[in-house]
Amino acid sequence: MGGVLVAKGKGADTVAVFNVYANSPQGMYWLKSSGIKGIKDFPGRKIGNPAADGARTMWPALAKANGIDPKSVTWVNIDANAKLSALKSKAIDITTSFYNIHHVFQKEIGADLGFLAWREVGLNPYGNSVIVNADFLAKNKPVIDRFVKVTQRAFAACVKDPKPCVQALIDANGALSIENETVNWQLVEVLMSDKTSREVALGIHDDARMKADYELVRDYVGIDKPFDVKTTYTNEFLDRSVKMTK
Repeated sequence: MGGVLVAKGKGADTVAVFNVYANSPQGMYWLKSSGIKGIKDFPGRKIGNPAADGARTMWPALAKANGIDPKSVTWVNIDANAKLSALKSKAIDITTSFYNIHHVFQKEIGADLGFLAWREVGLNPYGNSVIVNADFLAKNKPVIDRFVKVTQRAFAACVKDPKPCVQALIDANGALSIENETVNWQLVEVLMSDKTSREVALGIHDDARMKADYELVRDYVGIDKPFDVKTTYTNEFLDRSVKMTK
């Protein structure tokens, strides 16, 4: 959602209708053998990821939250699929990735893997949300209402019993393995779960958190044209009886 707020300030006319990741999925990865022990060791290092990656947009906020000059690192443009190989070959010192594929980094790098989750070092803005064009939303509310409620119930059902959900994914994408996607889903559940999603409603955007996210982006990244953050999301289509159960 941080990237969405930046885009909104540039004129994007979108509305978030369902939150998927209540916690930030962003993580940083490095090789322990490089001498990096944590974020304080990042200055002077090369971080590789795609030029339009959301982690790069929000990096100034993470850096400043940890007392680091955002300009003290060098960003290197690499393809998303090249992150692991670039890290293993030491072409870069650090890379970024979503937590739901953390197990892939663990498998490839093993005991030499260094990792930090943004949500554990002072920065936990909302992660992925379902975004709708505002004009389409205004003209198609019944459609959006049905879509959100079905999506909400589907996520809740998969939390209660992930096996059929993972199997359906495998059936639709033959190259995937059930073992890998089961672990992937377990990590996604971590990202979906917070007090609000468990106690208020699965998929909800909390007003206080969204206000804090807006102020975070405004103060550390910059918003070209100020706006009312409440115009960037709506909870009107959610069924409040559907909650995260883990």
